[in-house]
Amino acid sequence: MARGEARPTSGARSVRGDTRPVRGEARPVRGEARPTWDARPARGEARPARETGSAREERPAQAPRDPSSAADEGIRLQKVLAAAGIGSRRRGEELIAEGRVSVDGFVVREQGRRVNPETAIIEVDGDRIVTRTGLVHLALNKPRGVLSAMSDDRGRPTIADLLTEFGGGGGLFHVGRLDGDSEGLLLVTNNGELAHRLTHPSYEVPKSYLVEVSGPLRREVPRTLRAGVELEDGLARADSVQIVDQANGRVMLEIVVHEGRNRIVRRMMETIGYPVHRLVRTRHGAVYLGTLRSGRARHLTRGEVGALYRNVGL
Repeated sequence: MARGEARPTSGARSVRGDTRPVRGEARPVRGEARPTWDARPARGEARPARETGSAREERPAQAPRDPSSAADEGIRLQKVLAAAGIGSRRRGEELIAEGRVSVDGFVVREQGRRVNPETAIIEVDGDRIVTRTGLVHLALNKPRGVLSAMSDDRGRPTIADLLTEFGGGGGLFHVGRLDGDSEGLLLVTNNGELAHRLTHPSYEVPKSYLVEVSGPLRREVPRTLRAGVELEDGLARADSVQIVDQANGRVMLEIVVHEGRNRIVRRMMETIGYPVHRLVRTRHGAVYLGTLRSGRARHLTRGEVGALYRNVGL
């Protein structure tokens, strides 16, 4: 050391260019992070990219993948379409190539696209294709004298007795109800949300009835029913009223309503002085009774199911 040059203090030692803290200087508290040139990231945080020369490589962080989740891979779209009844897998590929298939609102044209049939919203030509497994959608022609119920503690006949070939009604819901003296179309499903929405008046799903009363019919009756009839639980209106037939002192009307209040059509007619002799429901939304025999049930078609789901926003 040259004469006159300052000596280092006793508390600092020069070790290959580094300077240790002076004696008495505060040391880091145990547990605090020590400064380093490249701090190790906390567990789960993305590590900094390595430098190449003077520039950093920017690599996007990748989300962790759960190998146990079946939804990561899914099922090929054409296979899902075939299982839903739209035709062969080849037909599904043709529909995809033609841009007629959408998944979750986006048109799919690539072959081999994988989807989760339990959660994906799939449409063909704008019609919803129900791909969830295990769902049942039935149309039943309920006879007169049968209860719209799955069981009865008094031993009376119920619609469950008519559904033995479909499992006897286990897990099924009837969509709305028809009273014991009424007959006709009754929808049955194991999709509780669909059943709820189809009967809720806010979705305005129409139901058509053939109603037979004693004549002659006053001219103002159709207009009165459309304007609304005051019942004990509020005003009830018919969406439309048409005279279908008049013969032998009887008049047959077709009445359309979208409400599901108990015995609403019968109560409206009784209130205006026309007790109902016979009432048959012929339509519920996009599903018609057609030629289905009394006491029989059938599976809904793909088009009928898609239309019902679309009507209630499912």
